[in-house]
Amino acid sequence: MAYRFSLADVAFLRSAGGVAALSACAELPLTDRSRIADVAAAREVVGTEFAAAVLETVLLRRKSVSKVDSATGWLFTGDALQQASASPVARHRARRLAGRDVHDVTCSIGADLVALAATASRCMGSDVDEVRLAMAAHNCAEAGVAPALARADALRPVTKDTVVVADPARRDAAGRRAWRPSDFTPPLDELAEAYRGRDLLVKCSPGIDPALVPWAGEVELVSLDGGVREAALYGGGLAGVARRATVLRGDGTQWTITSEDPDDVGAGEPGEWIVDPDGAVVRAGLVRHYAARHGLWQLDERIAYLTGDTPPPGVRAFRVLEHGPYTEKALRAALKKREVGRLEILVRGLDVDPDALRRKLKPRGPAEASVVLTRIGRSPVAFVCQAQSGQN
Repeated sequence: MAYRFSLADVAFLRSAGGVAALSACAELPLTDRSRIADVAAAREVVGTEFAAAVLETVLLRRKSVSKVDSATGWLFTGDALQQASASPVARHRARRLAGRDVHDVTCSIGADLVALAATASRCMGSDVDEVRLAMAAHNCAEAGVAPALARADALRPVTKDTVVVADPARRDAAGRRAWRPSDFTPPLDELAEAYRGRDLLVKCSPGIDPALVPWAGEVELVSLDGGVREAALYGGGLAGVARRATVLRGDGTQWTITSEDPDDVGAGEPGEWIVDPDGAVVRAGLVRHYAARHGLWQLDERIAYLTGDTPPPGVRAFRVLEHGPYTEKALRAALKKREVGRLEILVRGLDVDPDALRRKLKPRGPAEASVVLTRIGRSPVAFVCQAQSGQN
């Protein structure tokens, strides 16, 4: 079970003594094998009362490195860090609200609030959790921003004429993931009702069913470096298009495609390349729009794989070496002929476990290949390919 921080913990961690203790414990291994020794070392430095808070903070700061920029001095809880937006995603959302008055009504430890405060005309954060609110105050100060902060229930509006931003908790008290919007904290329908008629932006998991949020005029799926991170629901005057996919990269580049873009493509014979669109495009239902933009077409109208003679720039695509009806026997023979030992397997539209199939195929040899398994109509098809990373 994750450590539960107290207000006393936060006050200590922000003090000169807490900063010194965190520094002294920063290089401890913090592994399962070193746990007893780590606890003893922390108690030697800081005593029994705050040793656990110090060790947990050191561990969470290490975990935050790949998610939150410049957060080496931040304070976290385990659940708050898990739900926090990656910094590039938070900045992308904040740019859409630049120059507005913004109220983050579930600000937690401030990961999104910091990004919002950097672009908003005026910014406020609130939360019902006093510990997280105290952490947010610390983290905002660390980031050099100073939004107003208050303890308030997200379902009881305390501001007017602001854009409302919310990130409902999606785990219950036992840590189990909540899938139904009615089980979020606060419940999504109640949140939308509380801010009826207001400009509202709600961050959700990418698997949200748009049919469950009819108040959202726009649903944006956002990915970062190939991983789909979240869905953003825009209500009121914030909505621009029905569906949007935004693809962010760690190098700062990004692109967007929307349901307003052309989608006049169909299915056809395989071309020279297979393209697996970014997950944000697939989840947003914009595969045909993406294909039309890049001169591609579908292998099957119900499958997200695309094909064409020239792959889009900057994407990893698969040059088709050979293809035919899929059976394990035929695929094993094709791989043996090409002396393939290093094998990547991608699957859409078929009930095939790539890891189990790889064990059955027992690839051997010096060559490397990617196998794309899918169906065209009702027929399973295998493409033996050479993966190539595109250039921007």
